Amino acid sequence: MGKLTLTAFVSLDGVHQAPGGPEEDTSGGFGQGGWSVPYGDEDFGRFVTDGFSRVDAFLLGRRTYEIFAGYWPKITDPDNLIAAKLNALPKYVPSSTLTDPAWEGTTVITGDLGKEVTALKERTEGELQIHGSAALAQSLFALGLIDTLHLMTFPVLLGEGRRLFAEGAVPTAFRHAAGMTTGAGVAIHTYEREGSPTYGSY
Repeated sequence: MGKLTLTAFVSLDGVHQAPGGPEEDTSGGFGQGGWSVPYGDEDFGRFVTDGFSRVDAFLLGRRTYEIFAGYWPKITDPDNLIAAKLNALPKYVPSSTLTDPAWEGTTVITGDLGKEVTALKERTEGELQIHGSAALAQSLFALGLIDTLHLMTFPVLLGEGRRLFAEGAVPTAFRHAAGMTTGAGVAIHTYEREGSPTYGSY
């Protein structure tokens, strides 16, 4: 059975909205898109490329899928690993509104999310990867289906925007599996899901 992994960019105050550009997601009047871009150094690039070298299939939320589909099919350089993987490998998008995806290799999932993603994990050998896709990630955390979280925390406080872990998230315990800080100050930590939290008192 494959592993479902999430790579997520967050600010110090947990905002996950529009890290990659001003027009990426302005919903709710968010005007600070592109906040992760100044921190994209070699260390950061190496970590991202490393992740893409392990992928077997992608699971993407509709909004993230549309952003990716508008950009990556145009990148045809065979030496660009990220483009090569995104363009060649299967892409799955849970959506009731996406009906006719033009990006080759895309399958739209319309059934029960838990059952469909469990089946996807069962038929994926290595990593089934989610990138961004906050709303989808929140649903999958609630279902206990995300195995590994690569949390990239950027040294910037935004004060507004949608958060990855909103009020009402299902309490979950993780084991810290790896960590590093890039030269530009992005803290990258990998967590493996353990189950329910345990509690005590001091």
